[in-house]
Amino acid sequence: MSQIFKRRLIREKVLQILYAYEINKEGHKTTLDFLLEDITDVADREFAIELILKVIKNIDILDKKIKERVANWEMNRIALIDKILLRMGICELLFFPDIPPKVSINESIEIAKEYSTARSGKFINGILDAILSELKETGNLNKKGRGLVDESLTKSTAKK
Repeated sequence: MSQIFKRRLIREKVLQILYAYEINKEGHKTTLDFLLEDITDVADREFAIELILKVIKNIDILDKKIKERVANWEMNRIALIDKILLRMGICELLFFPDIPPKVSINESIEIAKEYSTARSGKFINGILDAILSELKETGNLNKKGRGLVDESLTKSTAKK
């Protein structure tokens, strides 16, 4: 199984765990253990747990970023799955320097196409792309190593 496909499955499990957490408003440990039990690779499991914990810990920051982009739209009107996918995507943009921004955005879009409404992919793309642009403009995009792949490709293509 390719690393890209494995990460997609992991993100889908993270979505399920965060969805259950959002509905229950209580501990996510039991759900986490159950949904991640078949992930045997240590790095994959650590990524899933880190993403879950960072989304939960930074939910106010993530929601603020979403609210800034949907000025005429109330947060409670956004589909819950879309909101969780936005939180996950923004979290990866802000707190996972080794993941290229386009990967975070594309994964959020593809998962939305499978789990949410027909228009969710475009909605999520618009918001995450706007946040990425803002992070680039303000110099707050903290990417290194593999996370720079996206940037270096863009710059080398622009020079030609």
